[in-house]
Amino acid sequence: MHLGTILYTWLRGELVGVDEFENRYYHAPSDKRHGREKRWVLYRGRAESSKVPPEWHAWLHHMSDAPLTEKAAQSRAWQREHQPNLTGWPEAYRPQGHDYKGGSHAPSRGDYEAWRPE
Repeated sequence: MHLGTILYTWLRGELVGVDEFENRYYHAPSDKRHGREKRWVLYRGRAESSKVPPEWHAWLHHMSDAPLTEKAAQSRAWQREHQPNLTGWPEAYRPQGHDYKGGSHAPSRGDYEAWRPE
């Protein structure tokens, strides 16, 4: 978290709620930007926007005046558990042959013929 965000939260922020990932959501009703109150999230752990559930995403982006109910936030039997977006992090997926994995590809099958200019 940035020090400026923490200070702003202490001075003007009002806690609205906490989600299943323990992210805390705030707003500043007295601070209007373009006619709308300022809303923000303080992430628990690594700041990763894919950890914001849909009901809070709608509230953060002023699609709804209040976050959706707890019933709407409950996952259905067919839904998978959240997987973070690790792009740019050391834990990100890297295919075989990536420089971070040694940089060597599996040998080709032999049916490829490279183009050579004449």
